[in-house]
Amino acid sequence: MLIMTLTSFSKLVVVLALGVSSFHSYSQSAEKPNVLFITIDDMNDWTSVFNKSNPIKTPNIAKLAERGAFFTHAYVSSPACNPSRASVMTGTRPHKTGIYGNKSDWRNTLPASKTIQRYFRDNGYFVCGSGKVFHHFNDWAYHDNASFNEFLMMAINEPYPDQKLNGLEEYGSKNLDWGAWPDDISKTADYRTAEYAIQKLEQNFDQPFFLNVGIYKPHSPFFAPQEYFDRYPSEIQMPVLLPDDRKDLPDGANELLKPSDHFWSGMVKALEKDPDAYKNYVRSYQACASFADDMIGKIIDALDKSPHKENTIIILWSDHGFHLGEKEHFEKFALWEKTTHIPFIVIAPGVTKPHMVIDKPVDMASIYPTLAELCGLKIPSDTDGISLVPLLKNPDIKIPPALMTYMKGNHAVRTERWRYIQYSDGTEELYDHSNDPNEWFNVAGKEKNAAVIEKLKKYIPNKNADQVPDLEVTH
Repeated sequence: MLIMTLTSFSKLVVVLALGVSSFHSYSQSAEKPNVLFITIDDMNDWTSVFNKSNPIKTPNIAKLAERGAFFTHAYVSSPACNPSRASVMTGTRPHKTGIYGNKSDWRNTLPASKTIQRYFRDNGYFVCGSGKVFHHFNDWAYHDNASFNEFLMMAINEPYPDQKLNGLEEYGSKNLDWGAWPDDISKTADYRTAEYAIQKLEQNFDQPFFLNVGIYKPHSPFFAPQEYFDRYPSEIQMPVLLPDDRKDLPDGANELLKPSDHFWSGMVKALEKDPDAYKNYVRSYQACASFADDMIGKIIDALDKSPHKENTIIILWSDHGFHLGEKEHFEKFALWEKTTHIPFIVIAPGVTKPHMVIDKPVDMASIYPTLAELCGLKIPSDTDGISLVPLLKNPDIKIPPALMTYMKGNHAVRTERWRYIQYSDGTEELYDHSNDPNEWFNVAGKEKNAAVIEKLKKYIPNKNADQVPDLEVTH
C-alpha cells in the first residue's frame, strides 16, 4: 500500500495488487460499462425527488431520476449505517450474518466474502472512491482497503466550531449540532469528495472504472454553508405530528426504541431553553440535504462532459431514511417507513429508459446482484438479494416484498399497500398505506387483518443469527 498525503486532513490510499497488477490494460474495456456508485447518508423521503411539493428541494437528484429508473418504494436492508452498508457491499442480509449494529465487526464476520468493489476489481475494473462508503465509525476502522485500487481518505467533519452552534451544550455530543458552517465550502468533506470524483471523470482509463462517491450529508452534525440555509426561510414547513402517536405501539417496539429515545426526549428538554430548537433542527437538515444534492449535481455534470457519459451505469441510494420527529422519534434505528424508505435510482445504458417509474417495493440487498448482471458478471452464489434487471426490463413481473431488519429478530415487510413489523418478542405492527401513509394507526390487532398478517408472515425469517462481536479498535 502506498499512502500519499494530500492535505492535513486527507490522504490518497493506493492499493497495489500482488501478482498481476490491477492496473493492467483491460482488453474488454469497450464492452464493459463503467459504474458511478453514489451513496448518500441519512437522506429521507421528504425530498422533491419523491414529490415536487415536498419541502426539501433536491433538483439534481430529481433530474437524475428522470434519466432512468426511479424506484418509488425502495427500502434499506437495515436502518443503521454499518449493517445497511455491510449488507449492500457484501450482498448479504443482516439476519443471516448477525451484523446488526453500528459497531458490529463486519469484515471479520465475513472474511471470505468479496465486497462488490473487490468483486469488480477482480474482474478487471479500476475501483476508486472517496467519502463515506463503508461505515466511518472510529476513524474509518470499518473501511476495507482491499476493495479499492485507490481511495481518498479524509476526516468527515473537519474542522468543528470551537463551541456548538446551536448553543445546546447539554444536548448530546458535538455531533448533535446544527447551523451554518463552515464559511468556506472547500473545507467540507463532501466538496472534496465531489472534486475527487470530478477529477476522476476527467481522466481516461484503459479499463472500465467503478467510481465510489460517498456523500456524508445530511448526516449530523447538520452543518452546511450559509447559502444552503438561505434556500429555506425561517418559517419552514414542519413535519405533521400526531399527538400520542406511540400509544398503540407494542412492547417489542418500545424495547427496540429505548437506546435512541434520548434524541427525542433531549429535544423536548432543549425546547425549554430554545423554543426554536426543533424548527432550527429541521431547517438545518433541509439545508444539508440541498447541499448534498448540489454536490451530486456537480458530479453528474462532470460525467456528462466526460467521454464516459454513454457507457456509465449510475446507481444512487441512501443507507437509510431519517425521522425528523415523526412518531416522536429522531434519527434512524427503527423499522418504520421514515427510517427505511430511501431514494434509489438506476440508470443503465441499453437497459433503462428515461422517466421509468417502478412502484414495486425493493430492498438494497438487490444492488450487488443487479450491478453484477448489468455489467455482464456472474452473480456470486453467496449473495442473498435478487437481481432487479428482469424488473427493469419488465416492471410488471412479480417479485418478493422488501425485507428490513434491525437488531436480532426484528423485521419489517413492505408490499405496495402494507407494512408489517414483527419484533423479537412476537409483538406486531401493521400499517395500511392506502389510507395511512404516515403510519399513525397500528391495525395489527384488528381481526379483519388476520389474513393479511398471515400472508406477510411468510416473508419473516424464521432463523436469526446471533449478533456478532463489536469491532475491537486499538489506538
